[in-house]
Amino acid sequence: MSEQSIVTSSNTKVYIEIVNKIRELVAKDGLLPGDKIPSERELSDQLKVGRSSVREGLRALELLGLIETRRGEGTFIKNFGNHQFVDLIGTFILQGNKKVEDLLETKFLLERESIRLACSRISEEQLHVLEQHIIEKELTFEFLMKTVVEATNNLLLVRIWLIINEYHRLSETNKMKTFRIDDITQLVNDLKERDTIKAIQTYDRISSGKAPKQINS
Repeated sequence: MSEQSIVTSSNTKVYIEIVNKIRELVAKDGLLPGDKIPSERELSDQLKVGRSSVREGLRALELLGLIETRRGEGTFIKNFGNHQFVDLIGTFILQGNKKVEDLLETKFLLERESIRLACSRISEEQLHVLEQHIIEKELTFEFLMKTVVEATNNLLLVRIWLIINEYHRLSETNKMKTFRIDDITQLVNDLKERDTIKAIQTYDRISSGKAPKQINS
């Protein structure tokens, strides 16, 4: 593998390049689940990039479930067993030529269907936490959607959403949208009433700027 400095285009974050280079290094060295990967300093030297960039790349790989950090021991290739599907999703997201609209559409669809499930599955405890965040003026749209997705009780769906949301959040193309607290509060109320139709309508209104075309209730 070339040790030349990594150069990124204006549309590609450095950490994505780092992740790809680390994956290439793992493949080249034939590392297997349980094997230890080089330290941040070693990777920084080999890849000719700053340690902070390496750290961000490792964090992305850990998010994908491909590596795990053991305190005092180092970082190891993780045996992710039957989670190859999640790895495939992560690989798609990490492609330099990924289509941002696909990422946004997938995130939108996951969140929309999660609301349908959450209307019947969300617990009183989860609703109480959301209401407390509203009272304390600390409720964000991201936290609300994380709660909604977790309320589906579908662990695979939760993990896929976390991966997609993280890369959307870190993406240069993600223009952090400001959400009105009144809209967020309305969605919580719709969930509390377990009104699927109203909850979907509220979500669609909140997400109007990122919703894919031709999505019907």
